Amino acid sequence: MSSTRPFIVIIPARLASTRLPNKPLADIGGKPMIVRTAERAAQSGATQVIVATDHAEILAVCAQHGIAARLTRADHPSGTDRIAEVAAALGLAVDAVVVNVQGDEPMIDPALIAATAAQITGEVPMATAAHAIDSAADAFNPNVVKVVLNQAGRALYFSRATIPWHRDGFATSQQELPAAYQPLRHIGLYAYSNGFLQTYPTLAVAPLEQIEALEQLRVLWHGYPIAVHIAAAAPAAGVDTPEDLERVRSFFSAG
Repeated sequence: MSSTRPFIVIIPARLASTRLPNKPLADIGGKPMIVRTAERAAQSGATQVIVATDHAEILAVCAQHGIAARLTRADHPSGTDRIAEVAAALGLAVDAVVVNVQGDEPMIDPALIAATAAQITGEVPMATAAHAIDSAADAFNPNVVKVVLNQAGRALYFSRATIPWHRDGFATSQQELPAAYQPLRHIGLYAYSNGFLQTYPTLAVAPLEQIEALEQLRVLWHGYPIAVHIAAAAPAAGVDTPEDLERVRSFFSAG
């Protein structure tokens, strides 16, 4: 059962990036990437979109473009911790829905944000998204994170491994996917109830999280359910490399 409660979007944005320095400020068709991402998120129906940043330069750029932003502590270990600080400062209700949209997603589908937010209920304090994998290369790629679900559409496990493992099909061939086998690729978009968002930073790091290097496993390890919205298609990729940046620039210049 989905929720129709209002939701807000908080976008964590750090200036440091090993592969693409000053990434949030990269120009895309005359606007910084962080501004493009915030404008895209605003189309989701969110009641509010706020950038959470540790850097005054990002704060200033957001102000120039009319984007709400808050300065946070610089020592947060993750973007989730950063948005939790902002949500707490806003004094949101315990059952308020907060969506974490990464700052390097200027092409994110607004409908995907809304659909993920709608998964939050009184029983399910966290949600994310996934889409079907249609190639063996992706199924066996450890950089493609997979998720398996239970009958209620909640995550059983996330892994870099190929899950579920098709015992008979892969015994025959690992060059193509067996018929009627459809693994799911995890999409890194998260929604939370504010109550759980404030709890998350207090949860101890989980052994599985350390082994797989997947933060969301901490939530499952501690027994909290995660609802998963299944998108009809793969979303547009975010910006991690200079090549990604050029691809996104081409999209906006064509538009």
